[in-house]
Parts: sequence; structure tokens; C-alpha cells
Amino acid sequence: MIRQGYPSPDTLLSFERQLNTIRENAMSEVGQQDADYIRRVIRVQRASALLGRVIMVLGFFSPVWWLLGVALLGLAKILDNMEIGHNVMHGQYDWMNDPHINSRRFEWDIVGDADSWKRVHNYEHHTYTNIIGKDRDFGYGVLRLSDDLPWRPKNRWQIFSYAALSLLFQWGVAYHEVAGERIFVGKPKKDSKLPISRNQLKTDFFQKIRKSTFKDYVFFPLVAGLIAGAPMILAVLAGNAIANLIRNIWTSTVIFCGHFTEDVHTFNEADCENETRGQWYYRQILGSSNLEGPVWFHILTGHLSCQIEHHLFPDVPAYRYREMAKQVRQVCAEHNIPYNSGSFLSQYVTVVQRIWKYSFPTKNTVTESPAN
Repeated sequence: MIRQGYPSPDTLLSFERQLNTIRENAMSEVGQQDADYIRRVIRVQRASALLGRVIMVLGFFSPVWWLLGVALLGLAKILDNMEIGHNVMHGQYDWMNDPHINSRRFEWDIVGDADSWKRVHNYEHHTYTNIIGKDRDFGYGVLRLSDDLPWRPKNRWQIFSYAALSLLFQWGVAYHEVAGERIFVGKPKKDSKLPISRNQLKTDFFQKIRKSTFKDYVFFPLVAGLIAGAPMILAVLAGNAIANLIRNIWTSTVIFCGHFTEDVHTFNEADCENETRGQWYYRQILGSSNLEGPVWFHILTGHLSCQIEHHLFPDVPAYRYREMAKQVRQVCAEHNIPYNSGSFLSQYVTVVQRIWKYSFPTKNTVTESPAN
């Protein structure tokens, strides 16, 4: 099916074949090197978490120790969320047959339940990327980021909604599927495809919140108080809260830079009917943006700095995206297909500009009537 604005069928077929080859070549090399890499990152993450929690308690000697502990714990939470959790739960390391490093059993250190996230993100977002009405990740139900959505008076203040979402991003992840299924607010969806019961979804939602909040805001502060005295209870509680904020802000910013820059495209459901693999590849590229930076930067983003490659090849170990990005960029150039990549700062500026732009009615805006 030829769609307006799409490259010709021959171009898309050639494009598809070359991207398939890039993936096949990468997967043919996956092996011990990848296993060693993810295990090394996990060791660094665990050491950072342990040292961070221990050093934070030494804050009764000097605030410098407390600050260092908070920074190390924040680093551990970022690594757990991005380079480890996100990628492991995509099944990138299932081939290892490791009882712990696999998408079926891994649970990350945030209040959001892993199984809920996988249902919404792994399937819905990666299949229907930027299709309005199908991909709930586009704006997360909070932000209006294109003229495809009607303008509402509340959108005037969405720059503040974005700031709140960034600060509380793990809570947004936790609530995302619950909100989509209208568990607490609104009438239940008639077309729901939820594979578990609504009661089970609520149970999982609250159970993971209790587990995560107890660990950071009850257990570790009380342990610190027993070791170093009552004043350290509040110090460790505050340190854990700040470490979570560090992780939330970083994760949110990286994800927004990969999905909502100025040049990211949106699609409607009709655009994507009977979609070929080449057309799907094309949509992933138009709907994603990359970030450029040093190796450590890519690791801290979970290699979502290579968001284009992640959307094209979500099951390939992200460790390989930087090399694959060079090849994908070349293939895009050969086929005259845009490839959106830039520095962290330049991409983030366009994200903020996009949020601000669609806070107000624009030329093609449909304004929702008060009755709605």
C-alpha cells in the first residue's frame, strides 16, 4: 500500500533489506562479550548502591559524606533503571538463560511494576510508535504535543505538568497502565485487552509501591538510625528521596529527548494499516531522535541516546547501538531518509519548545468544546 509522503515501494524494500542485514550481523556477534558487559554494569550498580547507602550514614561526620552517598545512590538508581532494567526487560539478554538477568523475572528499583511496564511499553509503544490513539506513551496522557490532539484550556499550564512529571516520573510509569485502563477514574474501557484481571492490576500496582517505598523510606532510614542515631533517620530518608529525584529527572529528560524533539512525526491509524516492515522501520525513524555524547553518557542513558536504533531493534543488546547507529545513519543517507541526531542540549531545547508551542492553540488546532 503506497501512502502519501512515504518513499517509493522499491526504496522502502531496499531500506528494509539493509536494516535487516544490520540487525542480523549484530545478532550474529552477540555472545560472551555482551554477557560480560551486562554483568559488569550490574556489579558497578550494586557496588554504587551499597557504597552510597553506607557512605550516606557517615554524614554524621561531615555533610560531604552524605552528599557523596546520595550521588552514588542516584548513579546506582540510574544504572538500574536505564542500562540494566529497561534493556533486560526488553529481552535483550534472554539468550543468556541467566535465572536473574532475563525479561521474565527482572524487577527494577522503581515504584512501577515491571509486568505492567512491559505490557504498555514493550508491546504497545514499540508496535504503535507515535500513532495517535494507539500509543499512550505519546504525551503520557498528560501533555499535548501535536495538533493531532484538541487543545484544552488546561494545556496552557502543561509546562508545569511536564516539570511535575519529570520530578515524579517513576510514579507516572507506575500509574500509566492503571490510568489507561481507567481503574480508579472513568468508565472501564470497552475495548480493553488487559491479559490479567482489573483486580490483579490494582493488587500489583499497590504491592510494588509498598515494596519500593518501604525500602527507601522506612527500612534503610531505620537501619541508619539504629547505627548512627536518630538524626540520621531523617538524613537518610531525605538522601533516598533526592536519589530518586535524580533518577526521575534524568530518566524523564533522556526519554523526552528521544521521543518529543521538534522534528519527531506523528501518525494516525489509517497511515499504518497493512504496514510493511520497511514502512514500520521508516515510521520508527521519523518518530525517534538520537543524542550524541561520550561513552559514559551513552551508558547512563541506557543507550537510549540511540533511540532510533532502539526503536528499530529493541531486542538487540543496547551495548551495540552506538556501532549500529553509524550504519543506520549511512543507510538513511543512501535512501534520502531523515535521521534526527544532535547534542543533548540542542535536542532538549526543542523538547521544551515543543511543550510550550502546543500549550496554546496553533494554526491547525481543534479546540475541544466545553461540553467535552
